[in-house]
Amino acid sequence: MAEKQEEPSNAQNGEPDNAEEGEGKKKKVKREDLPPFEIVTGERLPAIFFKFQFRNVEYSSGRNKTFLCYVMETQGKEPATSRGYLEDEHAAAHAEMAFLNTILPRCEPGARCTVTWYVSSSPCVGCAERIADTLRRNKALHLTIMVGRLFMWDQPDVQEALRSLKAAGCKLRIMKPQDFEYVWQNFVEQEEGEEAKSFVPWEDIQENFQYYEEKLAEILH
Repeated sequence: MAEKQEEPSNAQNGEPDNAEEGEGKKKKVKREDLPPFEIVTGERLPAIFFKFQFRNVEYSSGRNKTFLCYVMETQGKEPATSRGYLEDEHAAAHAEMAFLNTILPRCEPGARCTVTWYVSSSPCVGCAERIADTLRRNKALHLTIMVGRLFMWDQPDVQEALRSLKAAGCKLRIMKPQDFEYVWQNFVEQEEGEEAKSFVPWEDIQENFQYYEEKLAEILH
């Protein structure tokens, strides 16, 4: 039940497949012409994105983005709590890196900072290495990552990256049905003019949670 990933098209990452400019000679936008990282941020994500991107399925066809919902609590001179979500915009940009680069610096230097992520899938190797390095350098940072799916869990380098997260002090967990409901209630927007709708679990949510939980336990053992 290894998660399958498809190569994202330009359209799936927020840009047209045949991006053109100029009135004369047309020029296709190249991947390297894009900003180094561009993300979408907000307090609540559309329900349709949650239902598709967070579903803990076996095959992740079309799920080429990462959605990261976060709660960050800082216990410094002025205790503060912030929450929101980040969404990948281009294949070269990862939501985990965006959090470390733009959200985490808001924590008061030296203050205890407790962060919980609810992520559609577990980090890739590069992101896991950066997260682990951040945790090793910042002992005041305490991070829990709740994931809907395990990203390419059968690959040795991915397994090693997940173990490095645990060694660095990160708490890595698979999202239970109750966690999906928490995200639905706290991070998903309802359509305008409608009353808040109850979370409706998909048919295989418990079965898939148990499967991924067993795989994660095997990897981290």
